[in-house]
Amino acid sequence: MGTYSNTRRSFIGKLGKGVALSTITLSGPSSFATNLIAKRTGTTKPIRIGVIGAENSHTKGFGKLFNIDKKFPGVEIKYVWGETEEFAKEAMKHGGIPNMVRDPKEMMGKIDALIVDHRDGKYHLAAAIPFVKAGVPTFVDKPFSTNLQEAKQFLAMAREVGTPVTSYSSIAQSYETDNIKSKVDKIGEINQIVRIGPYDINSIYGGAFFYGAHMIQPLTNIFGEDVAKVRVTKNGKGKNGAHLVFGNGMLASLIFSTKKYEWRTFVETDQGLTEMIPDVLTKDVSKADKDMVDMFKTGKEPRSHQSILNGIAILAALQKSTDSNQWEEVEKITI
Repeated sequence: MGTYSNTRRSFIGKLGKGVALSTITLSGPSSFATNLIAKRTGTTKPIRIGVIGAENSHTKGFGKLFNIDKKFPGVEIKYVWGETEEFAKEAMKHGGIPNMVRDPKEMMGKIDALIVDHRDGKYHLAAAIPFVKAGVPTFVDKPFSTNLQEAKQFLAMAREVGTPVTSYSSIAQSYETDNIKSKVDKIGEINQIVRIGPYDINSIYGGAFFYGAHMIQPLTNIFGEDVAKVRVTKNGKGKNGAHLVFGNGMLASLIFSTKKYEWRTFVETDQGLTEMIPDVLTKDVSKADKDMVDMFKTGKEPRSHQSILNGIAILAALQKSTDSNQWEEVEKITI
């Protein structure tokens, strides 16, 4: 498998030189500001997206969404940087992406929005820094980061320079999850929750962080983000789970499934155990994709920075418990 002259590691290393989070200042005109001017004057300005990362199948999917199926007219992925040349060319082929860059900085000044999409979240924020600094609205795929302190510093920087940034699980940021929440809100007191879904706590792509957002964020969207402590239980390959204790005493039991790719949620009330099944029709465009594009157009972030950090704090506690085999408290974040 061939690689670029600028590999992922060398790219991250270059970004680290002189780009300390605490010293970042906004420089140059913001493409986001240009879009707002176009919006105010009644003109329609195409949105040119660049993508950093092509190892994930998501980049092909984004290309199909924007460039082939054209679900959002006027929004197109113009550039992609891949961890290897093969990854980038695959994304171009299957996603209809016209241009490949060998250094992500080649996209600077040529794009109006950025998607960062590595398989391992530890590479996400360093890749996004120069673009957020330059005012480019940025969507960071899940997990946002595998380091809570890094995530806190990054979001503080984004607020300081005024660039919209977001990150979320597409399972959580969905009409289906919103519908389940509306049902749960009418139930009353819930004693326990059971959630089943694919989750590899030993993944080489970030352990408990990889796929963790798909398991955790729907729970917090529906039941609240006040998770006090967590514990992972390991019983051999493919036989793992975890418990989450909420601040109000509610218990969530997580089953890390290996037999089927699906997510299911049950609640225990006075009426017994009930599966929470959404009854909304599948829409042509997902809420996750719509919310991302709306942020690119308007600058309105669909998820608060507080919520992003709360999610990372829970995943960090799950990772810590994976290593310690003990109950671990979830760090409380205040911004």
